[in-house]
Amino acid sequence: MFSGAIEGTGPRYCPSIEDKIVRFADKPKHQIFLEPEGRNTSEYYVQGLSTSMPEDVQLGILRSIPGLEKVEMMRTGYAIEYDAVVPTQLKPSLETKLVNGLFTAGQINGTSGYEEAAGQGVMAGINAARKVQGKEAVVLDRSEGYIGVLIDDLVTKGTNEPYRLLTSRAEYRLLLRHDNADLRLTPIGHDIGLISEERYETFLKKKALVDQEIERLNTDKIRPEPHVQQLLESLNSVILNNSVPAIGLLRRPEIEYKHIEQMSPSPLELDDEMKEQVEIQVKYAGYIEKQSNQVERLRKMEKKKIPDDIEYSEIHGIATEAKQKLAKIRPISIGQASRIAGVTPSDISILLVYLEHYNRVTAARG
Repeated sequence: MFSGAIEGTGPRYCPSIEDKIVRFADKPKHQIFLEPEGRNTSEYYVQGLSTSMPEDVQLGILRSIPGLEKVEMMRTGYAIEYDAVVPTQLKPSLETKLVNGLFTAGQINGTSGYEEAAGQGVMAGINAARKVQGKEAVVLDRSEGYIGVLIDDLVTKGTNEPYRLLTSRAEYRLLLRHDNADLRLTPIGHDIGLISEERYETFLKKKALVDQEIERLNTDKIRPEPHVQQLLESLNSVILNNSVPAIGLLRRPEIEYKHIEQMSPSPLELDDEMKEQVEIQVKYAGYIEKQSNQVERLRKMEKKKIPDDIEYSEIHGIATEAKQKLAKIRPISIGQASRIAGVTPSDISILLVYLEHYNRVTAARG
């Protein structure tokens, strides 16, 4: 890479050792990890030593490490440079705007990483099949899954280096938790035919039991009985003066659902996953509600669709930069348009007024 044979920008989040030496020249040492490749092999992966240096240099680096003076190198490290499409030339379905019916996923879209490639592959595969079937594309929004964040970032903002999806890129990450992935995505999977009826019934049962238990905690009162007071004292929690709803106790930071079970056992048959879901939904209810309200406002913007044949150059009042960005990316909704760099809130206001007029004229033409 440093000889100039490879000109592309390397991945920011897994730089090579030569990259690290140049970037962090002031550091006297660098930590590496020897990771066994398997239980029944003597081969190790040297984590933290990615490199594209010549073979003899790589072997010399390895043998300079204390304890590896006689190590043998089974395969050399290497660097790659790959071509990618400009991701803003993709629709949110991952179909290319220029070639009808062509869907792309993974590194060709400018991303780096296994999860990123897999997530795009799933969505591109779903939408390619639905295109053939004459069905509407499935597009996850930013509040429904990290896949939605990933694809929206790519098709709306583009990227000038290998893109990795980090949790910090998601503004609704309080809702995008691993524990509620089934609650977020199972209904979508069922609607498009990828979730069996049996699995869907299991999901509905789980959701119903969680909802019922939260309702029970709202109505069941815990009285200041001796075993209750004793348990609260052992947890350094304030004892009760009067009966209180079970849900109020569960909201205390030091109280877990297992403690509520001891004070007010549930008549429902809940497994550990359901109990965890009850506890999370109760303890973080205020924060979750606040973020859900933000999502609802976003969804109203996403529902305002922008026709494909809009000529942005004809809209008076929108800044020239905004017109250029809108014409280049051609967003499918007001929500997506508002996330384009260079498009201001005043540009969006003018676009909304224009769309109202456009829709009236189109409707009048019949």
